[in-house]
Amino acid sequence: MSTPDVVVVGGGPAGSTLAALLARRGREVVLLERSSTWRWRASGVFSSPAAVTALRRVGLSDAALASSVQPIGAMRVEASDGTAFRLTYGSDGRPDASPVGFDRQVLDQALMAMAQAAGVDIRTGTTVTGASLASAAPQLAVRDENGIHELEARVVVGADGIRSTVARGAGVTRQARLGRRIGLTYHVMDPRPPQPGRDARMVILDHAYCGLAPVPGGRLNVGIVLAGAEWQRRLAGDGAAGVTTRILSAIPPAPDDPVDWAAAERLDPIEGAAPLGHRVSRRADDGWLLVGDAAGFLDPLTGEGLHRAIVSAELAATAIDAHLSDRRMSLVAYDRAMSARFRAKDVVTLLIQAFVARPALFRHAARRLARRAPLRETMGLVIGDLAPASRALEPTFLAGLLRP
Repeated sequence: MSTPDVVVVGGGPAGSTLAALLARRGREVVLLERSSTWRWRASGVFSSPAAVTALRRVGLSDAALASSVQPIGAMRVEASDGTAFRLTYGSDGRPDASPVGFDRQVLDQALMAMAQAAGVDIRTGTTVTGASLASAAPQLAVRDENGIHELEARVVVGADGIRSTVARGAGVTRQARLGRRIGLTYHVMDPRPPQPGRDARMVILDHAYCGLAPVPGGRLNVGIVLAGAEWQRRLAGDGAAGVTTRILSAIPPAPDDPVDWAAAERLDPIEGAAPLGHRVSRRADDGWLLVGDAAGFLDPLTGEGLHRAIVSAELAATAIDAHLSDRRMSLVAYDRAMSARFRAKDVVTLLIQAFVARPALFRHAARRLARRAPLRETMGLVIGDLAPASRALEPTFLAGLLRP
């Protein structure tokens, strides 16, 4: 059996996109996906317009995009004292520049189909149980319908999420910076009349927060993050259903959202992710690299996961293609490119989390943002990856946010 140029572990957005980009460049690519059929997992659905732009850039068709997105007017951010403000992500009401809620089933399957059309050898129902990456020819231990065997490649890519087997095999996993957090997510039926451009909501509670994002098909995605020990004790005692009901019951009605979401019809099981954060000491070395959430995941609050997944796939495709053409081209160039692209954004995300972890400080910042349109505009553009993240680290912005 010939050795493929690249084996990609994980068929989510990052893995499928990277596989397609490399196959279009003439590379022999094998994509391994553990699930035989698509199923709902804890994953992000809300994203800024930058994610839609990136998906178009990598070749996803307009028809696939139209069927997988629900335009959203803005993200309504709410503090526990009732203070609220709207982040418009620079859309100004333009339908081609609005944030969206993704139907992940449609999106994930469309990206997988894009990879297959590009000539990728897709092997579903295949689990990678281990990775040996130190040799010149990286090897994976694979379990499929034929049993357990080894698969060798010139380059191995980990696109297998926050519990990445490839990252563990490379020995680069590290403790997350934000402490232990638990994510819970599921969909409910939206009883409100269809309305394109309806706002999503992000409600910041004490040591927890909840996102409510409309998605296609008359549904609403519920995403909850539990950051405090008290919530985690309640989760152990009351179970996921009890905690989600308690969280949703604490969310007050909004101007266009009078629904009691705690009583809404649940459409799928509550999926959990723990620990929610994932950090790596490096994203690449000779013979392997990491993309998407496997390359590091901070927090879902900013809704940047899908955009970062696609950008990481683009940067990885360039680095891998250069490496395969000339072995002197190190894959570490990808790690440097990712750091340059996202270092400032990561600092902003950590800063936001520092505010969220201190309820009084977050309420103060929320009141400032509610009163000052320029601050809100900058924050929306930065969170939405539509302006350099460094703008939110400038002294004038921070002073405007913090001063009494």
